[in-house]
Amino acid sequence: MQLYHRLVRHSGNQNLFQAVEMSLAALVNGHPFHIHVEGLRGTGKTTIMRAARELLPPIVRVKNCLYNCDPAAPHCPEHRGLSAETLAKLGAETVPRPFLEISHAAKIGTVVGSIDLAKLTNSASPLAAFLPGTIPQAHRGIIFIDEINRLADTAPELVDVLLDVMGTKPGRIQLEETGLPSCEFPVNVTVWAASNPDEEPGALAQIRKQLADRFDIVVVMGRPGSYQDVLAILNCRKQRESSQTAAGKPLACGDLASMTVPVTIRDILAKIYIDFSLESLRAVEALETAAMLAALSAGRRVVEISDVSRVVPLVLNHRTDYSTITNILRYLETLASPRPLTIGHNVAVTPAAETGQSQSEKISHAGKGQISGLWSALKKLFGTKQGQTTEPSAPPPSKTIFGQKAPKHTTVGRSPQIANPAETPIAAPPKPAVPLTSLAVEQYVTGEEKSSHG
Repeated sequence: MQLYHRLVRHSGNQNLFQAVEMSLAALVNGHPFHIHVEGLRGTGKTTIMRAARELLPPIVRVKNCLYNCDPAAPHCPEHRGLSAETLAKLGAETVPRPFLEISHAAKIGTVVGSIDLAKLTNSASPLAAFLPGTIPQAHRGIIFIDEINRLADTAPELVDVLLDVMGTKPGRIQLEETGLPSCEFPVNVTVWAASNPDEEPGALAQIRKQLADRFDIVVVMGRPGSYQDVLAILNCRKQRESSQTAAGKPLACGDLASMTVPVTIRDILAKIYIDFSLESLRAVEALETAAMLAALSAGRRVVEISDVSRVVPLVLNHRTDYSTITNILRYLETLASPRPLTIGHNVAVTPAAETGQSQSEKISHAGKGQISGLWSALKKLFGTKQGQTTEPSAPPPSKTIFGQKAPKHTTVGRSPQIANPAETPIAAPPKPAVPLTSLAVEQYVTGEEKSSHG
């Protein structure tokens, strides 16, 4: 077995390591946290997920219970109605926490359950009973589904089962078999999945959007970005034999129940859901849980805005578009670090009485740099040579508009002089306007000296 903590971490897989550890912390605290990783084949998605099973702490169950019943809260058809005294007589045992897999070729009977043929054909005491499938046997553990997009495309009946299992926390499953009464009970299962969206049949969100929404976070797996990362991965392969007998380092999970989510954080989550038009309420629930797990992994007991920002891309990657995620992150950034913004961003307005400057002086000063840049661009556009100190030409002699003297124009490079509307003379044109349709084509455009119609 390849030790989880010896796997090489790089920029392409760092988010997957983070997601796996968050999910494990939630699982130990009795809270399923489903993760889905997408990426190119051969990048190490399944390697990381399968290696994480060694971090799972064992569980205590009712002795020989295939459903992994907790002795303090039995849930399976065989033990949920028994008294505490009867359960004590049955005894308890410590077993490895389940880590089971479902392939894209799995059948409904092996995943959900079927008739227990061993009990049915027992000549001494034949008994019709259920044999639990992969999902019931993974109670309090993890189910890993590789190539889940292929499963969603080829086995829609299994997808319907997963929708029930992942729809609530804990989920539910119903066993049905001809000749036996149906049986329904809760299952507390964490689902991990991997897929390559670039291969047939495509991304999971395009095949079954409901199933994609059931995952709390989606991680996009990347390739190693440096030579050193690739060399480290190759060296890690050489150590695989010695790693098989080494003991794994336990994961410090912490107590999720001790975490505090301030009212302000919940207000922010509510605003994100409404203001950014998120579709699924699961997005907000996953944001809250993921932020709690992020704070827990950082050694804090109170969730902060930075924790929410850290998990937004993971939670919303499969639920909304990139621009919405970017806008949410910008919104959280403004909440986390409010500061006065400068020109080019938003201008922080200061009362004139505090600075001793009038507002017009501020505008003039702020505009000088922009006008200077505009003048440089114009010189470059019209071929002004480097180092030439050509100044703007003097304004032309004042003209008249409809027989009146025109107002003065400000020159480029000088502070703007705004004309006073009260002092600007207004005069009607000497002749009434003429409709364009009444003019000949050659009269559409004329020089000023030839114009006879205002």
